[in-house]
Amino acid sequence: MGTTFQDAAARSRFELEEDGKLVFADYRRRDGMLVITHVEADPALRGRGAAGRLMEELTRVARRDGLKLRPFCSYAAAWLRRHREHQDLLA
Repeated sequence: MGTTFQDAAARSRFELEEDGKLVFADYRRRDGMLVITHVEADPALRGRGAAGRLMEELTRVARRDGLKLRPFCSYAAAWLRRHREHQDLLA
């Protein structure tokens, strides 16, 4: 099994599946922003970097679509503080 990423727009969340397990980020699109409200990883993926890989994909989508990020989720906010290369995406 591998890794797949998708924007599950009908559920307003980005999903990254690794080896049949899911990590996701709930969001709202508003005024040219992605408001990240919650990030959660399957317990089997925790501590393995899956949520970070999800965030990398999420920032790629934001750049591609010209969106800013507003992280309300503590994990997303902390991840963005640690990854200074994405500071320009913050709303």
